[in-house]
Amino acid sequence: MEKYQTILERYHLDDSQLTNYQMAHIQPRKIIVQDGQFNPYLWLVTSGKVKVCSMTKNGENLILSYYVSGGVLGDIELLTDNYVATATVITLSEVTCLKIPLEENLDYLKNNLAFISELAKGLTHKLQDSSSNHLSTALFSGEERLCTYILRGMYKGYFQDNLREVSETLGLSYRHVSRLLKKLSDAQIIKRKNKVFMF
Repeated sequence: MEKYQTILERYHLDDSQLTNYQMAHIQPRKIIVQDGQFNPYLWLVTSGKVKVCSMTKNGENLILSYYVSGGVLGDIELLTDNYVATATVITLSEVTCLKIPLEENLDYLKNNLAFISELAKGLTHKLQDSSSNHLSTALFSGEERLCTYILRGMYKGYFQDNLREVSETLGLSYRHVSRLLKKLSDAQIIKRKNKVFMF
């Protein structure tokens, strides 16, 4: 109950005004929301890490943002009255979220100005992160992009992600990413244990 209250208070939500919300525990490497699919929920992330990506026309992923122990998913759907997801959300670790059905709680959510203000702040941070990611992709070397990606994707000191997806996101070949990781490992900048990387 405390977890409910803490996250609800953070977003200025009163549990007595909400209906049918619940805590969800999701395992790593699971898709929470699929780009182009119906998303009837507002997700308040309470712990864990997810990556938010959008597919380009050639089928490659583009990372938009990261969340660590906080953040909102489904905010764009709520504010645009369009419950079709605009991005894919994949868990990188075990994730805990508070799931709030949008339609049942729409009036309360949209008329709660303090809550809408928090959503606006969150969207501003997402825009800044997206701009920063775009800038780093355009200006940084492959090694710098990979290191930045790993640092942003770390959770509790570890990085674990699908290297094929990493290479697609960074615009590098899988082979080049493997070579860069070996170089970083040989230089003892990162440590590798199976498919997990640590600094």
